[in-house]
Amino acid sequence: MSIQAAPTFQVALSFEDGITRFVECNTDETVADASYRARINIPLDCRDGACGTCKSLCESGTFDAGDYIEEALTDDEAEQGYCLPCQMVPESDLVLQIPTTSAVAKTTAGSYTSTITEIIRHSDSTVGFTVAVDNRADLVFLPGQYVNILVPGTEATRSYSFSSGPEVESASFLVKITPGGLMSEYLSQRAQVGDTLELTGPMGSFFLRSGQRRALLLAGGTGLAPLLSILEKMRTESSTRPVHLVYGVSSDTDLVELDKLHDYAESLPQFTFDYCVSDPDSTAPNKGYVTGLIEPDHLDDGNVDVYLCGPPPMVEAVRLHFKDVSITPTNFYFEKFNNAAAPADSPAASAEESAAGTYEIGEEHLPVTESDAQFDARMALELGAMELTIGRLTPAQLTEYRILAENSAASIDRDHFTDAAAFTETNALFHDFLFRCTGNEVLLQAYHRLEVTQLMNRVLRTADWVDEHVAEDHSRIVSAFEQNDRAAARDLIVQHSEHAKSTMHRAITDARESVAS
Repeated sequence: MSIQAAPTFQVALSFEDGITRFVECNTDETVADASYRARINIPLDCRDGACGTCKSLCESGTFDAGDYIEEALTDDEAEQGYCLPCQMVPESDLVLQIPTTSAVAKTTAGSYTSTITEIIRHSDSTVGFTVAVDNRADLVFLPGQYVNILVPGTEATRSYSFSSGPEVESASFLVKITPGGLMSEYLSQRAQVGDTLELTGPMGSFFLRSGQRRALLLAGGTGLAPLLSILEKMRTESSTRPVHLVYGVSSDTDLVELDKLHDYAESLPQFTFDYCVSDPDSTAPNKGYVTGLIEPDHLDDGNVDVYLCGPPPMVEAVRLHFKDVSITPTNFYFEKFNNAAAPADSPAASAEESAAGTYEIGEEHLPVTESDAQFDARMALELGAMELTIGRLTPAQLTEYRILAENSAASIDRDHFTDAAAFTETNALFHDFLFRCTGNEVLLQAYHRLEVTQLMNRVLRTADWVDEHVAEDHSRIVSAFEQNDRAAARDLIVQHSEHAKSTMHRAITDARESVAS
């Protein structure tokens, strides 16, 4: 009779210096215990959930938070995804942001020896290569991460994202060939199958977050590599997540891996892609830049996670495009190429492009401050509308106001939405009512320009939690109008605004975590 091994979960510890280490955590083991067992000394003091020294941010996965006191971790922090590794026990694979460097934790990036098994010269401008990694099982990475590769014959390293998925036995990469680049010179002139390459990593916080929200992948040149890794991971998991990729290059010779993209389109039921070439003389069907191929459906009114890997001008162009179309993605993850300088004595003054230098990685999320500002503005306008209408509504208008309050409450069960979309719709009718009753078109238009309903549609679409006072707030506001109690109406409108903001805070935080249920 065979004995099955107990299940374990994989925990990625992402340090401030970009290094990521993985530990195997047993189902009854805290993350801190697993880390120290692996000789990774994350910040720790009391081990009892009392001091907060180990406080970290969980970016992905589910866990039992364990026992702790308020001074160590507040309720607000817990809602934002913070956790105490000394107490938390994983219920799935996790990704944690550890608030220290790998050096402080007395760990370093892993070093791996590999052998080139294949070199593919896609074109004059792009080379792909595949390596067999010694002790491949020890090289664990997240789809989208990169490693530093020592350029043979030099002491210089260059950073490249994996184009292969984490579960693929071999590791593959894409390189833009640029005159004067050390790795470019090696790959185009000296590299041979059988050569040894030294890898260090994995590194970076640009990686696929779990979840089912629509994703938009944007690639510039060989920035396609980490997005291929993401797609391979999705195929491994038989993902049904809606994903669209837009791939942009400078010239026809830069277009690579289209066959692979077609293959993913056939194997992933919800994946589509398009591509463009900026060269006006291109024979490609789409000439121009990636922003020209971003359609409203791809952004889903902002309910989208955007992953972009490309040069800095592309990142800025996409950010400007979002501003122009008045869309703030729920999550925007980007990785910019920062070029590595060519040798001083090189006849070429250009630097090696693509992922050849270092990476600048960033994240942008729907800001809580933006949401608060819109709700504060709504409150100010509603207080004005209240002054113009209280004591002046007819019995028929008060009856309509009461019905609107009851309709909005029908989509709430205590502190949970039963239908968030229906609530957003009925809530809009409730708040519109006072402005319509003023008969002041300027005031009504000022309210509509705030676009509070559009914001709520984006943020609350998949929300579950609602402040438990929201439903009764509407009813109590109507009662204040029925009793012609101006002071009570003013206080209730102010209180309701705070309850509405807390509901939005929670939904925005949950959206940032993007954790699969």
